[in-house]
Amino acid sequence: MAFMDKKENCGLFGIFGDPDAVQKTYLGLCALQHRGQESAGIASSNGENIQVFSAMGTVQRVFRAGAGTLEKLANPMAIGHVRYSTTGSSKPANSQPFFVEYSRGQVAIAHNGNLINARLLRDEYEAYGSIFKSTTDTEIIAHLMAKPTHVSKPDPLGHVLNHLQGSFSLVFLFQDKIEAARDACGIRPLCIGKIYPSDRRADTGAYVVASETCALDAIGAEFIREVEPGEIVTLDHRGLSSRFFVKPGTIKPAHCLFEHVYFAKQNSTIFGENVHEFRKKLGRQLAIEHPVEADVVIPIPDSGTSAAIGFAEKSGIPFDMGMVRSHYIGRTFISPDQKLREADVKIKLSPIKEVIKGKRIVVVDDSIVRGTTTKSKIKAFRDAGAREIHMRVSCPPIRFPCFYGIDFPTKEELIANNRTLEQIRDFLGVETLGYMSIDGLLSCAALPKDHYCTACWEGRYRIPVDIAVTKYALEHYQLRMFDEPE
Repeated sequence: MAFMDKKENCGLFGIFGDPDAVQKTYLGLCALQHRGQESAGIASSNGENIQVFSAMGTVQRVFRAGAGTLEKLANPMAIGHVRYSTTGSSKPANSQPFFVEYSRGQVAIAHNGNLINARLLRDEYEAYGSIFKSTTDTEIIAHLMAKPTHVSKPDPLGHVLNHLQGSFSLVFLFQDKIEAARDACGIRPLCIGKIYPSDRRADTGAYVVASETCALDAIGAEFIREVEPGEIVTLDHRGLSSRFFVKPGTIKPAHCLFEHVYFAKQNSTIFGENVHEFRKKLGRQLAIEHPVEADVVIPIPDSGTSAAIGFAEKSGIPFDMGMVRSHYIGRTFISPDQKLREADVKIKLSPIKEVIKGKRIVVVDDSIVRGTTTKSKIKAFRDAGAREIHMRVSCPPIRFPCFYGIDFPTKEELIANNRTLEQIRDFLGVETLGYMSIDGLLSCAALPKDHYCTACWEGRYRIPVDIAVTKYALEHYQLRMFDEPE
């Protein structure tokens, strides 16, 4: 991926009925760290009271700084969250799980996704006197839950979820249960697992929900199934039960295919398919669509590695790690200007001259967004002595913004939005450039083509966006309210 051109999603985790629930939540969040390194938090309950601890930073930093915090949180049910913001800025008030007390008791909420009607809902609730303490769309869900006319419904949570537009995978911790839900299109992933006792009795053990199956693996849980689009799953003392807040089958799924291309971890299974195997298929398809004569196939680690393996397998060109990644610089390492950002790329990704010098190389990456940092990587390969550089990208050109939970730049900043393929090639400084076709991308997916969201490539939004939602929309509104004269 073009370093720092796009930001991660959030990661969710929840577990009910385990004496080590908080410790396992910590481990689950560590496994999901790739989905967000901005803040982390855990909420737990003993059946009567919910405790919450969240702070800015990675999981290890947050809970190392709060020495003894995991022990203080120790309870048999817990949820956790790692964040990269797609609505609201990076500050402690926006960290999750988000905790409130209302007429029904206490609840902590963890959210992955983006609500495209957040601004409209917030305007409405503030007009009637609601006071917000954060600038995230997640807090709006809490206000919806507390509304008296919603509380009185036969299924209050289901009623609330029907008010939300956009993408959401949600995990709620109530005092005596955990509930998890997925939007009706199933845009973001969410799965269910179970930790079985040694006797494998089906009526005992702990149930788990997580954004990806890699978190289940981290705690020894077995994957059961995905949370279905439009489904609410309840974990409580009776085990696992579910209901739907929309009639199953009435809305066609729109799974985010970019989760498979970039976001999800290689050892995860999402949308019914292993991520690593899917990316290898992308690489093989890329070799079919854009063959080239070269000496070595080199990935941009880590998200380009699987596709590069597939490209090498299909093309017969040897695969080698011509670039190494520093694991001490995270995915969301942010610099204040472009010059420092380019310097960060040099530190994070370093070419191996012995692999590159004098050779015709195929560089495989998952995507190009702005293109500026990709250009820096290409220059590094050239400086290392590459004779020819052929760039191959395992997804189509990104031409449109995402309003469903990926923090892409604005449309004007996207390199493929305002340049032709030849202009992009010239800008990057490569001999040839090949992007995956949209048909080729969809041919690699396990589900029917119309079960995926491809808005960032094609501009067709499955959930209509009447008002363009920006990351700081709620904050800009808040600032404007303070600046306006009486």
